[in-house]
Amino acid sequence: MRAAVYRRPGPAAEVLEVVELEPPEPGPGQVRVRIVTSGINPTDWKTRAGYAGRMPDGFQVPHHDGAGVVDAVGSGVAGLAAGQRVWLYLAAFDNRYGTAAEYAVVPASRAVPLPDDASDDLGACLGVPALTAAHCLGGNPEALKGQTVLVAGGAGAVGHYAIELAKHAGARVVATVSSDEKRALAEGAGADLVVRYTDADAARRIRDFANHVDRVVEVAIAANLDLDMAVLGSSGTIAVYAAEGELALPVGEFMKANTTLAFVLLYGLSPGQLADAIRWTSGALAVGALSALPVIPYPLEQVAAAHDRAAQGIVGKVVLRIAGN
Repeated sequence: MRAAVYRRPGPAAEVLEVVELEPPEPGPGQVRVRIVTSGINPTDWKTRAGYAGRMPDGFQVPHHDGAGVVDAVGSGVAGLAAGQRVWLYLAAFDNRYGTAAEYAVVPASRAVPLPDDASDDLGACLGVPALTAAHCLGGNPEALKGQTVLVAGGAGAVGHYAIELAKHAGARVVATVSSDEKRALAEGAGADLVVRYTDADAARRIRDFANHVDRVVEVAIAANLDLDMAVLGSSGTIAVYAAEGELALPVGEFMKANTTLAFVLLYGLSPGQLADAIRWTSGALAVGALSALPVIPYPLEQVAAAHDRAAQGIVGKVVLRIAGN
């Protein structure tokens, strides 16, 4: 099979190459998936660049997310069969066979059925962003019904799915953005109110709309803390999914308001928490409540250029279209 690999961390053009590998065989509890589309997340290019501080074990096929068709099933696997379309998440976590290849072998729990009417692009956009969003929203759509959610960075990948999943659960959604282009994306995802977080009256507009918000899905806590605290109601939650710099907390204000500050990293979730996030995402997917991000496609042979494009912080999702599928 053709696969993108790197053998040490470093700049994309220096360490990524497309090579021929033997297709891996699924072991007990695993499935092999013929990859159609491979999605690139920040965690993928940051790990390849060396931010995680880990050396590959021989080689690493990158990328956690993707969409494809089950090709072979290992012993002990139930609920998946050859020929079934699936979307993948955390494929490269503790596993050298990520989705930047013609085939990937993953634990069966990381391959989730993809409905017939869902595109491969949509399947490749889910994974890390959608599951992170679902957990930031509390993992339980029933508990979110009737609440108001503030999604910071509503045009980003996690923000996009936080809006759609929250709306699917029956919540009202406010999103903050930084440009008119991003406003259009957040509105397209279903946000009830979209404001520029840099506007002097952002907090007032949010309070006029909702009086207060119950939960914040936060991408930049240090920059947005004042706005979050200005609109968050008593016993509210700020769920932070992106790390950035140092943070000084107004501990007294947090205590008086019974505020919960939760930090979310998908790798550290328990199996039960992941199952809750998958259940919510799959339920929304089944009724057409989720949509693909704007897709920027590259062929597998241009994987290094795709990584560099993803690292530029573009609006949308960079994907690899795996030729021959």
